Amino acid sequence: MSHDSQQLHQLARNYVASLGSGDFDSIPYSENVELRAPLCPGGSAVPLIGRENLREQWWAPLPEMVSGVEVIDSYVNENQSSVVVEFMLRIDSIPCTLRVMDRFVVDEEGKITSQENFFDPRDVTNPGWKD
Repeated sequence: MSHDSQQLHQLARNYVASLGSGDFDSIPYSENVELRAPLCPGGSAVPLIGRENLREQWWAPLPEMVSGVEVIDSYVNENQSSVVVEFMLRIDSIPCTLRVMDRFVVDEEGKITSQENFFDPRDVTNPGWKD
């Protein structure tokens, strides 16, 4: 089932706002959501499954690290079942600004069933690699 394009754009932009404010509970994850991200245990190749696993293993350090977010744009696929949001994520403790793209697959209830996180992790794992 597809969604209204505006609803998907809003879901993606609300996700970024929730990330910036540290509000995990406002993100409409399904209970069995699957996340693939470079900084998850096992990296992008090994999905982290389950809403509570996301909260405990992936989200837990983020509120302390994230100092700001800025949406660049969002994109909806042709059949309106997924959305991608491109944004800047500032981390002061390293310090760095990541250019991030997150892709969300959304079910008929408007819950995120799958998320894939894309960014160059070298800025986080090897600060100064550009020097």
